[in-house]
Amino acid sequence: MPPQNNQGRPRTLESLVELVAALDRRVPHAERSAEARIAEDSSELRAEASLRIDELRSAAQTPDVVAQPLSTTAAGTEGPESRQR
Repeated sequence: MPPQNNQGRPRTLESLVELVAALDRRVPHAERSAEARIAEDSSELRAEASLRIDELRSAAQTPDVVAQPLSTTAAGTEGPESRQR
């Protein structure tokens, strides 16, 4: 993701917080054949969004630091979907 100026960070942060909240509200549908994959993708997306939120908040506290790009996986961060498995 290309670096943003400071004006774009609040909106990006707000959008990521909204995304995490929506993923937290997600209700699994066991009747769907692809539910396991959907839940896994949702958990990974939540973890990556949470990392990016932390990065943006850290960058806001130290404006001289440019946030690093998101990793492809986020080990150790789990959403509610993984607790329901």
